[in-house]
Amino acid sequence: MSAVTTPADIAVAFSQILRGIGLSVPTSCTHTFAEALCATGLGERGATYWAGRATLVRRPEDIVLYDRAFAVFFEQQDDRGAEDEPTEPLSITIAVDSDEQSDDTGDAGEASDDVIELRFSTTEILRHKDFAQYTPDELLHAPDLMTHLRLVGAPRDSLRLGPSRRATTRPDIRRTVRSTIRAGGEPIERHFFAPTPRLRRLVLLLDVSGSMEPYARALLRFVHAAVAGRQKVEAFAMGTRLTRITRELTSRDPDVALRAAGQRVADWSGGTRLGADLREFNDQWGVRGLARNSIVVILSDGWDRGDPDQLGEQMERLHRVTHRLIWVNPLKVTPGYAPLARGMAAALPHVDRFVEGHSVAALEELTALISER
Repeated sequence: MSAVTTPADIAVAFSQILRGIGLSVPTSCTHTFAEALCATGLGERGATYWAGRATLVRRPEDIVLYDRAFAVFFEQQDDRGAEDEPTEPLSITIAVDSDEQSDDTGDAGEASDDVIELRFSTTEILRHKDFAQYTPDELLHAPDLMTHLRLVGAPRDSLRLGPSRRATTRPDIRRTVRSTIRAGGEPIERHFFAPTPRLRRLVLLLDVSGSMEPYARALLRFVHAAVAGRQKVEAFAMGTRLTRITRELTSRDPDVALRAAGQRVADWSGGTRLGADLREFNDQWGVRGLARNSIVVILSDGWDRGDPDQLGEQMERLHRVTHRLIWVNPLKVTPGYAPLARGMAAALPHVDRFVEGHSVAALEELTALISER
């Protein structure tokens, strides 16, 4: 490998590092980065950082990995910066550690000054990797990445009253009298009632049509993590027909649950009739009570073979009875994405939040959104 001395050399070497940790860096972006370095020079670190971030980073979730790679790579460059003409070529090593591997890497600390070693854990890389790019082995590892997700619907005040530590407009006469008797007849302490908090029901509607094939299997693992958490969660699969899969996903064993759900859903990777599916959901479950004051999450790319007017009408019906209606679209992260699909365009006006769902990191943000009051 030639010495990393010129803007072009640095652009190529740094691009290789980013590709090695999972970022998609086309050759054209590397060329643009090299031109930017020629224009800004290598003396100002801030200018170099933004030149690379503007030309090499295509997705927001890649910024974390980019920042780490930049810090390590250019820290080594600073240590070597006093030499105008390095005599030894620079070697770049990208190491992916298993999560069980100890921080003590033995001889890692004895590496040569001419070697840049970047270490990343498997979990960190997979957290930001697009589900569509997962290998079969990585997809099997997906349940382990989602075990820490705690999908809990936002709390709400129920009609049931319970003891309150603060003064409210609802006095607890019985407890107040009892404390007065214990105090010898002196009303020293007053007691009050307050509504007891209850978790809102969470309803997950997963599109399992052919267009969602790259994402549906990973997102089904996310739905299983929610249902197996034993909170108030209901799950449905949407394709050419609506299928309730809550019971099939209650097993804590991911393999058992996913196999049962796969057998239950007869139209996996088939067509899409989102409008008809939502009409069936509204008529049989949603408007009648399952979705009322609940948090409803639709996981779909919005591609629909049915009537978009019907989809818009059913989304409006659903939105009227829900506490919050969230649409999760894995394609939203795509550079230049616009909701041009007829189904997505018809549904969007009735959605409270429109978010990404292409990676574990995106699902972590969705989990936080679901828990908001």
